[in-house]
Amino acid sequence: MGERRIGPVCPRPRPPQAAGASLRRNAPLAIVCTESLPDQPRYPRDIPPLWLLASLLTIAALHWLLPVARWIVPPWTWIGWVLCVLSVLLTVAAAWRFRRVGTGIRPFTEATALVGAGPFRFTRNPMYVGMVGLVLGTALGLGTVAPLVVPPLFWALLDRRFVRAEERFLRARFAAAFDDYCRAVPRWL
Repeated sequence: MGERRIGPVCPRPRPPQAAGASLRRNAPLAIVCTESLPDQPRYPRDIPPLWLLASLLTIAALHWLLPVARWIVPPWTWIGWVLCVLSVLLTVAAAWRFRRVGTGIRPFTEATALVGAGPFRFTRNPMYVGMVGLVLGTALGLGTVAPLVVPPLFWALLDRRFVRAEERFLRARFAAAFDDYCRAVPRWL
């Protein structure tokens, strides 16, 4: 219940609602495609969690080796740590949604469902939003200036290296249904 299975015509599925706000409110759990695409392009073998780890290590190194100045002092640094917790919860909720409908979490694996429920009602990329939030929260939590260069660079990397390529992949896979989803839900926030 809440999902729609699409047979042999899955490269051109149509969602049950018209595009716009009604798609967001009444979206099915997922539009599921049971057919595989014959020739999928090859994509980078690196994955966002590796870039996340590299970003967090870079933030730590900048904080201890080149702090420049402390601009946020306790107890205000807790804002960053709360952002970290909320970001992890967002990422876990989005990953749980993917597992629930049986589609791949790793970027560029074959998409079997277009998820439009849970955090996917508010952003097309809640796992990436969560990762950027974790990096930003860490930089804010440490309170020094130098680590703040990392979050915008990490966001740009995710957007250029993963998000845009994944959207091309999903558009080829789900066609009009993905276009309707893009019109109803923002890429980031």
